[in-house]
Amino acid sequence: MEWLTDILSQYLPILLAIMAGSLILAMILLGWIYWRVRNIDLPPDADFKTALQHTPFVVVLFLDLLDLSLDSFSVPITWVVLSRLGLAPLRGVTALEGVFPGTQFIPVMTLSWLAVRLFGSVLKR
Repeated sequence: MEWLTDILSQYLPILLAIMAGSLILAMILLGWIYWRVRNIDLPPDADFKTALQHTPFVVVLFLDLLDLSLDSFSVPITWVVLSRLGLAPLRGVTALEGVFPGTQFIPVMTLSWLAVRLFGSVLKR
């Protein structure tokens, strides 16, 4: 049991610093998003792929940073932000990612955004 306290005392401050830093950066990005992006006009029948094609990178970076810092507690915040930005098709994936604990270290939205940008023409609708 002593090894556990050694590990926690060594790595917990680093983990908390990473989480705090990502939360601060996410809040800065949120301000910039509301100032610059405001609202994204999607077609009425937009799916996840179409929404990601219209989404600026800073939005998906914000979503992943918020998930990294708050994990499951980020779900209501991302739901409201995506609703206000007009990105309703992205809400389900971000909520699903936020519900599963331990996925905060995987930048799912950033990887999805990159996949759609790189392989968008190959991906089926």
